[in-house]
Amino acid sequence: MDKPLLLLLTMLSKPVNILFTRQLDGMLLQKAALKKILIETVNFIITEPVTDATTLEKIISYSCEKVTVIFTSTNAVEAVKAQVSNQVDWDIYCIGGATKDAVIDAFGEEKIKAVAKSAANLGDKIIIAKNIANLVFFCGDQRLTTLPETLTAKGIEVLEVVVYQTILTPQIVERNYNGIAFFSPSAVHSFFAENTTSTNVIMFAIGKTTAATITSYCTNEIVTCEWPGSEQMLDAIYHYFQKIKPINSQFSNT
Repeated sequence: MDKPLLLLLTMLSKPVNILFTRQLDGMLLQKAALKKILIETVNFIITEPVTDATTLEKIISYSCEKVTVIFTSTNAVEAVKAQVSNQVDWDIYCIGGATKDAVIDAFGEEKIKAVAKSAANLGDKIIIAKNIANLVFFCGDQRLTTLPETLTAKGIEVLEVVVYQTILTPQIVERNYNGIAFFSPSAVHSFFAENTTSTNVIMFAIGKTTAATITSYCTNEIVTCEWPGSEQMLDAIYHYFQKIKPINSQFSNT
């Protein structure tokens, strides 16, 4: 492909304004701006680690055991990492994107047995493994029931440890945007608690559950990003407004 055509394909014809409902790394903000995606970030939820004595004792106890562990969010990884001071002997199943990166940083890539793009897909991979009788699910208080219910139905015992809580922080948005990016059902609930949108605003959602939550509030067009993470979301936004078939990832290196 010649350079003029490549340049044409990698630049939007005009800037688009996107609201991210959580914070975004400064480097990604700069990359997006170079492609004329102008992003404003507003936190519609905050998370806090659970620090009661019982929860901390469970984390520390499991850190000394040979167990199979599930992570489906970076918040859970960070909450557990803060309490673990030793090298763990875990088999880890996790969601991809930022969660996988956090697991690698905290516990090492060699601990990861499988990665999936959603909790449902992760459950399938655990079931296929066939040699897992029980596992520990480090999660938040707003976790979806899909994964534990699926595993329990297959006879796999799920020991849930709630290591962080999600707090909604609704606030009024005054500006108009071309699109709004949501990363969880909780953020959707928080946004629509104080806001409505015109029908021409494109909704971007991480995962089918977040997309389904959006449909309960509006009839806007929804673009669903199957893989979790800010980089993957930026890919989806870029390719939607560019209206071309993606040749390769513009933002992600995963």
